[in-house]
Amino acid sequence: MSITTKLRIENDRLALTPTLRRLNGVDMRVISHGNTAPGVDTFPYLIEYDDRAELEAALTDDTTVASYDIVDYSEGTGIYYISHTPETELISPAVMDVNGYLIDTETNDSGWIVRLLLPNREALDTVWTYANEHGMDVDIIEIYGSDASGEQTYGLTDAQLTALRVAYDRGYFNEPRDASLTEIADELGLSSTATSGRLRRGMRNLLSATLSESSDT
Repeated sequence: MSITTKLRIENDRLALTPTLRRLNGVDMRVISHGNTAPGVDTFPYLIEYDDRAELEAALTDDTTVASYDIVDYSEGTGIYYISHTPETELISPAVMDVNGYLIDTETNDSGWIVRLLLPNREALDTVWTYANEHGMDVDIIEIYGSDASGEQTYGLTDAQLTALRVAYDRGYFNEPRDASLTEIADELGLSSTATSGRLRRGMRNLLSATLSESSDT
């Protein structure tokens, strides 16, 4: 079943990051649009900043901006079509490759907050792997999902779920531990390093989902 997740993504080469870090208080978001063709590097943005001249000077100097065209600007809010340079890092190619959808995208203090609808947990794992391979720092803020039986899975990938179950069943989380990391890794057929990373990511996903869920109730 599909999952919904909200991610915080940071990288110096992410779209408009230089402008974001240059202009204190600027707020940017991608406007939903119909063009989802592979390789698209031009997007409509809504940008809120009081000084238009300062904003456009920052866009001109931004190393992730190849060009921009203004659609409208009034009362501190502008709509721009922005084309990105080939070196710009974008999460959208990975999302489209797994048949996912960018629900909304906006900036925070130093990066982007993206909310995604993905077809399954494996798709999230693929997006996560893509982000890491491209040097993006990714934090999961919220993540929700259910399998076909209706069991809540909190967006864990199958691999993470298996690793956590094996570790739990063998007493890895007991105090003192009944099984070592090496023993868990041997049962999973992985290295200790890979097992440690899988458990850590799985626990982070689980905590992100459950803590966020509990704060909303």
